[in-house]
Order: sequence, then structure tokens, then C-alpha cells
Amino acid sequence: MGLLERELSAFRRRTRRSARLFENARRYTPFGVHSNYRLVEPYPLYVRRARGTSIWDADGHRYLDFNMAFGSLVAGHANPIVVRAVREQAADGMIFGFESTGTARLAKVLCDRFRMERVKLSNTGMDATQFAVRFARAFTGRSTVLKFEGCYHGSHDALLVSVKPTREREGDARRPTPVPASKGLVPELVRRTAIAPFNDLPATEAIARERADDLAAIILEPVPMNMGFVLPAPGFLEGLRRLASELGALLIFDEVKTGVKWYGGAEEVFGVTPDLKVFGKGLAGGLPVAAVGGRADVMDAVVPGVVSHAGTYNSNPLGVAAAVATLTKVLTRPRMEAAARLGGSLLKGYADIVEDRGVPVRVQGMGISGTVHFTETPVMDWRSFQSVDVAKWWGYYTAMLNRGVIPMATGPDEQWTVSVLHTRPQVERHLEVFDAVASEIARFEAPMEMVESL
Repeated sequence: MGLLERELSAFRRRTRRSARLFENARRYTPFGVHSNYRLVEPYPLYVRRARGTSIWDADGHRYLDFNMAFGSLVAGHANPIVVRAVREQAADGMIFGFESTGTARLAKVLCDRFRMERVKLSNTGMDATQFAVRFARAFTGRSTVLKFEGCYHGSHDALLVSVKPTREREGDARRPTPVPASKGLVPELVRRTAIAPFNDLPATEAIARERADDLAAIILEPVPMNMGFVLPAPGFLEGLRRLASELGALLIFDEVKTGVKWYGGAEEVFGVTPDLKVFGKGLAGGLPVAAVGGRADVMDAVVPGVVSHAGTYNSNPLGVAAAVATLTKVLTRPRMEAAARLGGSLLKGYADIVEDRGVPVRVQGMGISGTVHFTETPVMDWRSFQSVDVAKWWGYYTAMLNRGVIPMATGPDEQWTVSVLHTRPQVERHLEVFDAVASEIARFEAPMEMVESL
């Protein structure tokens, strides 16, 4: 019996209520989940409550959480400052159908903190990236958007191309084939999406120049976080900035994940200014608030009746109150810097354990986030991510879960998040459990039949 098979058996024994909940859910919901990414083997973990840095599942087991809702909870679960702001606002109304009195303050907070001239609010990262693409197309009068292979920008049609293409369909590494990531996409939209390899500036330049007359935007996560944790190569972001300016296209940073990984977002860290930025996860301490903003001339062109931007729940007062509290009182610079130091300790601890135990793992990260790639080569793009041993990752994840630690978000393409509520003893506990699991990994080889297709 391999490590993964053994740990899955243990998981089934200790999560019987989650199993029953899953069976009940499947009666009314296709595949039992409301986001397809939550469908995992043998079934999802069902959570009953959460507070601080802990969650409790349906069977009453407590877990130390380093998933933090896929990075949405840098403020921590049920942060009391955010909870207080939400309760106070809820007592005065949860939605008005009008602009609320707090909206202008939140817009100023966002513009000041993330170096934007204008901003518009929405609800999710998915709709915010969709708006960003629309704004870019309207401003430039062009249609084609260049994105990077392996990067995910939400499940809307405009960018759902080459998210996780298979080796059989992805084509040449330096000139990837655009691959629809779902059935139901209009072929014309796929044709209007150019795909480039991340961290390969010459190849990206060649692809962009071929579409120069119709190139509206280049969109990317400045640090791709849907193939683990991939830092941009020196000069790559700067090269994209020059390229976009030269071709008259807009450069869009999708900071749905990276936005609150650092106090001022990616621009503060890497020193590159895009034309538009998109924010989502983490802005409001767990409530759905997103934003798209940037240059005044681009944003001011979103004229009512000319360029559509709408949504009944956009700038809803509950989310606005939570976001103001989160950004001004919880995710302060001192707290973010303290969390980053803990993140550095977690990253170093992983690297030390991997070396000591002789486990074939690459540890990649920066600040409050990082990941473990079960491969012996650095992960620099989608093609190198495909060398990751998925079965070993699931063995690691399930073993950690069975020992009371959620080590990172669910999936080998994800990463951990250290919140402002995590403590050094909790990081040490995480590393203690990983050390034990790493010893198990060194002893077991995952059976090939358990390897899932990327």
C-alpha cells in the first residue's frame, strides 16, 4: 500500500460525516459542489466553523489552517475587527440599491494603497478580470488579449483558454496552442486570445508583435499562483511593460491573489506599473469584494451607456465596511511585515526539512506564501510545472490533513498563506508535522495508478 492510498483510507475513517454530507449534496447539486475545484478524492472536507487560524470539520476535528480560503483570509477567520464592522453595518442595512456613504472612503483607501488613480468596485475576481478586459478593449478599440499558459483569471469566457492544457494539446513550448479550458466557449473568443510562455520574454515579444494591430492587452498574474508559486524572472515584468507601451496595448496585473500578499501589492515589490490592476481575494476579510482600477484616462473612458460596468451588489455597504476595516485596521504594514517574517520562517523550515530528509521537492515562495513542488527541477512556467508528481503531492496533503494541519490550499497548483493571526508556535507546529510526513514520503512511493492527469 502506497502513502497516498494509506492516507486516503485514514481520511475516510475520520471524516464519515463529510462523506454523508457529500452523498446528500449530490442529490441536488451536480457532483455535489458549487465550485468544480472543490471536487477532490474521495470527497470534499466539510467545514462547520472557523476562527482565527483554525477550522473545525463536520466530525469535530480541529485543523490548523494555512489554506485560509485560497489566500482570501490574510486577516484570519472571523477577525474580530472585521466582524465588528460587519455587525455594525448589518444593523444599518446590508444593501441599499444606492451608493453607500462608505464607498468613497474605500475607493480612496484602494487608490492610495495600491497606487491607482481611479477604481471601480465589483464582487469577485472573476467579474473584475472580465471588466478589465472589456475596459482594455473599449479603450484601445482592439480585440485580442495575450495571456500566459497555465495562468487562471476566473472562469468567464474571455480568458478561459490554456488554463491547464494537456501535453497532447498544448503545442510548441515557445508558441503554445490556445486550448479552450471548457466546453461551451465561443470559438471566436478563443481565437482572440493569444497564449505565451511565462518567463520567456523573447517568445512573448514575438507572439505579441504578430498580433500587434489587434492587441488590446497583456494580462498576467505578476506572480502566477495557479501553477504553484512562480516568481517572474529578472527583467520579465519590465520587458512586458516596455512591450505593451510600444504596441499601444494595456498591461493588466491580475492581483486577485497577489494584491494582499504584500502591503502595497506587486507594484510595490517589483517596481513595475501596469495600466490596470485587478483585486479580489483578501480585500474584505472574507466577504466578496473586488476592484479594477488604474490609469485615469482608461478608467474615465468607462462612460455610462458606452462601456458597461454594472452589478446590484457592486459596492454593497456590507462589503465596503468589511473592506475598509480590513485594509485600514487589520492588514496594516507592521502586521503584514510580521506575517511575512513568519512566512519566511515557514519557507526556510520546509527547505531545511526537504534537504535533511532527502525528499525530491522544490520549495518556492516569498513573503506570506509559498508552495512545495514534488519535482527536482525549478518551476518557472506551465511546462515545468507539468513535471510535478501529483500523486506524491496528494499523499503529502492528505497526510498533513490527517495530522491536523491544512498545509496549503487544495491542489498541487496552489500555495500556503500565513495570515496576520498566525503565530510562531503555529508555524513551528506546521513544520513539526511536515517533518514527520516528509519521513513517510521518503519511505513510500506513490503507486502509478493513483497519479492524476494534469
